[in-house]
Amino acid sequence: MHEGYGPAAKWLHWLTALAILTTIPLGIAMVNAAPGPTQNTLYDLHRSFGVTVLTLAAVRLSVRLVRGAPAPHPSLGRLLQILSLTVHRALYVLIFLVPLLGWAGTSAFGAQITVFGLFVLPPILPKDEALSETLLGLHKLAAFTLAALATLHIGAGLWHGFVRRDGVLERMLPARRY
Repeated sequence: MHEGYGPAAKWLHWLTALAILTTIPLGIAMVNAAPGPTQNTLYDLHRSFGVTVLTLAAVRLSVRLVRGAPAPHPSLGRLLQILSLTVHRALYVLIFLVPLLGWAGTSAFGAQITVFGLFVLPPILPKDEALSETLLGLHKLAAFTLAALATLHIGAGLWHGFVRRDGVLERMLPARRY
């Protein structure tokens, strides 16, 4: 084990966060938009950023498997170590599960996923409206769970950085140059 995260892990963390923080509001906007070209554009963007999240998740997991993760910060007691590990694992599961459920639900709905106008993902399920409704319902539930856990994760990072000042937040921040 090592003390901190490497540059690749840090970049992937922040790019994933940015993609998620873009995808969730797009999802909320698209379901609340009036049917028409604007709503279609919001769906396309939401799906494109969802594919981006899935791609970043795969790269992140690969980097983590190759490089490993640092040991828990020495300032954390056993309970905080368990909570941190549980939340991190749940976040990893959800950054795969949410986009996969979206892809599956969209496929079962019969719609295409065009990624930023560059290419079309193949459907992973045949058209089945009832299955689509179930999968997209699970996608929504998983997305709100991801948003809640991400909020907890952000809050914990800020708590470590500004209340405890224990160095936990700094392990994921880009290196500072003076």
